[in-house]
Amino acid sequence: MTTARNVLGGPLAECGTDPMTGFFRNGACWTSPEDFGRHTICAVMTPEFLDHQQRTGNDLITPIPAYRFPGLQPGDTWCVVALRWLHAHQDGAAAPVSLAATHEATLEVIPLEVLLPYAADAPDDLSALQ
Repeated sequence: MTTARNVLGGPLAECGTDPMTGFFRNGACWTSPEDFGRHTICAVMTPEFLDHQQRTGNDLITPIPAYRFPGLQPGDTWCVVALRWLHAHQDGAAAPVSLAATHEATLEVIPLEVLLPYAADAPDDLSALQ
């Protein structure tokens, strides 16, 4: 893989390793043509987001060992599908986002202006991002 960039233009940071996340289960929200869902947003799980995902057919709570999926709980960080996060945003249930660990490919689906209010790690000076 080549060097990936985040939505802020810097190097893509690790999203989480406990539990191990990412489409490639490497701890980062890397993407590739094989990642049809675009698991590019590093989200911090909240009860509201997990509940929303379960209600909309994306159960992130129940473990699925065959897919090396441990089941998530509030506070876990996980690379989520950009469109699923966007739907949660539209329904008022979006999870906080680590911008440094969110892949730049996300911007093809969701504008940075939509992500910024949910930033768990927003820079102090946002003027450079405008």
